[in-house]
Amino acid sequence: MSPEISTSTSEDTRADKPSGDSPPRIPWWKIVVLGRNPRATMFRIIFLVTLCYAAFHWMLFPIQITGISMEPTLHNRSIGIVNRLAYRHAAPQRGDIVSIGEYGKPNMLMKRIIALPGETYAIRHGQVFIDDEPLKEPYVVHRAAWELPPVTLGAHEYLVIGDNRGMDQHDHYFGRTDRRYIIGKLVF
Repeated sequence: MSPEISTSTSEDTRADKPSGDSPPRIPWWKIVVLGRNPRATMFRIIFLVTLCYAAFHWMLFPIQITGISMEPTLHNRSIGIVNRLAYRHAAPQRGDIVSIGEYGKPNMLMKRIIALPGETYAIRHGQVFIDDEPLKEPYVVHRAAWELPPVTLGAHEYLVIGDNRGMDQHDHYFGRTDRRYIIGKLVF
């Protein structure tokens, strides 16, 4: 007589019967919600919430564009992100789209910096001149016949104008703004 050969292995018996030495099986939903290590997962959640709060409270500022003064660059009701730290160590530059706000007023404006401190600007037939040189503005699509006599900016003043120059000059906000009112630079 030949001995009978068993086809079962030790893995087969472990799958069928839990052994006394193995840890209890964690339900799948707990792994999805808490991860394999709930303490580490809670630490990650607290860290990410703190990081997001700090980023969107002190560094980045979400803003909704209202109005058509910046078209075609920025459209009405689009969302943008303003970097509050962009000018912490550098001065605003010509061509930057910035958020302008005055303390105590709830609304902010999104405008493009056209002239820098100490420069003389003028607008003739819709064309901006900086120190008697025409400014190249590829972002301006339509130009109305705006007129503005030469003005020299102060030490901390910037000229800001929206990109939609097809509007009537009196319906469009533009003008000098002090550096302290520039909140940050539009990131996207």
